[in-house]
Amino acid sequence: MRITKKNTIGLVIDIQERLFPVMWENEALLKNCKILIQGLQTLKLPLITTQQYTKGLGETHQDIKSVIDNFSFVEKRAFSCYDEPGVVDKLNETDAKNIIICGIESHVCVLQTAVDLKAAGLNPVVVIDCVSSRAKENIELAKERFRHEEILTTSYESVLFELTRSSGAAEFRAISGLVK
Repeated sequence: MRITKKNTIGLVIDIQERLFPVMWENEALLKNCKILIQGLQTLKLPLITTQQYTKGLGETHQDIKSVIDNFSFVEKRAFSCYDEPGVVDKLNETDAKNIIICGIESHVCVLQTAVDLKAAGLNPVVVIDCVSSRAKENIELAKERFRHEEILTTSYESVLFELTRSSGAAEFRAISGLVK
């Protein structure tokens, strides 16, 4: 399956103030997610951001908020974003088929969302260097489950260049600058 800009959207899952500090290699996660988000916006792809139980887990991390144009979020309590009507409505509004996913935690909200999106006939694309969990072992278990469920995984650099398609694209220089 080739990932193109048409019918593609980004989904930023629960990168929140109180959850972020306990993530495995959280500084690399933050750096990578910011690059991915900036790249998706450079390519003019819509974004959906979720927050899991904001009252308990806090707001979206300030560094993530700061790179999202016109930041807004969908509040959720279910682990799967696809169980949240506000997310489903936004997906339907954009006619999205390919959902590029970053966020936390790999083995809970990210995994359940990806499985549900696939079951709904959509194409979840988990950007594996833009997801994390508290324990490295849970990240590995999530990767194994993604493979078992035949859910596509990729890196932020790979997906951004695939979406850009050509060094002749108007966005190439900006994307190239982000990933270097």
